Amino acid sequence: MSATFARFGPVVLLALLAVTACSSGDSNPKPAAPTLVGRTFVSTRVEGAPIPGGGPLNLSFKDDRIAADAGCNSYSGAVTLDNHKLHVSGLAGTLMACTGDRQGTDEWLTGLLSSEPTWQLDSTTLTLKTDKLTVTMVDKKLAQPDKPIKGTPWIVTALITPDAKIRSQTIDEVKPTLTIDADGTVTGSAGCNRMTGRATGPDADLTFQIATTRMLCDPAVMEVEQAVLKALDGKTTATIDADTLTLRNDNGSGLTLHAE
Repeated sequence: MSATFARFGPVVLLALLAVTACSSGDSNPKPAAPTLVGRTFVSTRVEGAPIPGGGPLNLSFKDDRIAADAGCNSYSGAVTLDNHKLHVSGLAGTLMACTGDRQGTDEWLTGLLSSEPTWQLDSTTLTLKTDKLTVTMVDKKLAQPDKPIKGTPWIVTALITPDAKIRSQTIDEVKPTLTIDADGTVTGSAGCNRMTGRATGPDADLTFQIATTRMLCDPAVMEVEQAVLKALDGKTTATIDADTLTLRNDNGSGLTLHAE
C-alpha cells in the first residue's frame, strides 16, 4: 500500500498545482480591447474645416464595411483598420443634390475618408486625425439613445427600394410624416394626403392598415406619396438606431425616418 501511494503521490501533487495555476490565471482575465466593429459614432467636435451645414458626421462599422453620412448623401465602402489608420476603398453613395448651407458636405466627407486618417478609440470616444483636421466622435448609443417607435413623431427622409435608397429634394420639401400612438393609432401625411389607420403587432414587426384623403398634387409629390403608402401597406420590419427609424416592407419597399 505504501509503495502505491509513493508512486502516484507526486502525480496527484503536480495535477493539483496545474489546476491551481489555471485557476489563478482565469481569476483576473484581461478586459477585451474596445472595438469599432458593430458600432456607430457621431461627431461632437471638429477642429479644422467645419462640416458644411453643421453635420453631424455619422460613421457605422460592420465587419469590413463602413457607412458614412454628414448631412447630405449616404456613403458606404470597404474599410480596413490596420495600424490605427482608416483605409476606405470602393466608396459609393446616393446622388441627392444638396444646396444652401449643405453644399460641399459630400466633398468634406469624401475628403476625410480618402485621406486615411489615423484613429484612436478610448472606450466610447473615437478620434480621427489628418494633417489639417481632428474629428471627435462618441458612441451614438451614448450620445443619442434610441427613440421609442410609438409616441415619436417621425419624418420620412428617404425611400427604400429593392435596389437603392432614394433621397430627393421633393421628399425634403413635402416632409411625409408618421406617428404611431401607444394604442396603435396611425396619423400623418404621405406627402400630399393625410393618413389615418392602425399599426398592429410588436414594435419590431408592425402590420399597417392605412387610409388617406383623396387630394391630387404635383406628379413628383404623388410619386413620393405612392412610395410611402407602398411601404406602409401590410407587414413591415422596424429597426431603431438612435433617432432613425427604418421600416422594411415584405413587398420590398421601405422608408428611412428621423425623429422630428
